[in-house]
Amino acid sequence: MSEFQLDNRLDEDCFVMGDLPLCRVLLMNDSQYPWFILVPRVAGVHEVFHLDEEQQLQMACESSLTAAILNDVFEAEKMNVAALGNVVKQLHVHHIVRYESDAAWPNPVWGRLPAKPYDKDQVSEIKKKLESLFSCFE
Repeated sequence: MSEFQLDNRLDEDCFVMGDLPLCRVLLMNDSQYPWFILVPRVAGVHEVFHLDEEQQLQMACESSLTAAILNDVFEAEKMNVAALGNVVKQLHVHHIVRYESDAAWPNPVWGRLPAKPYDKDQVSEIKKKLESLFSCFE
């Protein structure tokens, strides 16, 4: 099997926050929403069922823990967690912190408004907020 490579579109649209035991954690470069993406570091995977049983359980654990920590750290009113893959086929799961005051509420965020990129300081601040997520697996 070939080595894991992040899909070009994810690589271009996101910042790498770090790695959990199975998944790479990405931050979508759109400051309108705290929007994170988990991508299993397994080559050639397009669907959850392509993962072996142990990987499926690990992904579920990492996704649930990520959602819980994001919910607390960003004081979410609602967490949207979804895996669509219609444009980017590589398996990836979106974790989007939502607020009734956000720019797209109550609609989905996809294609709603042009992205507003983060600046370098904002990305660094968000990375610090995620330290509790990564420390769970040390």
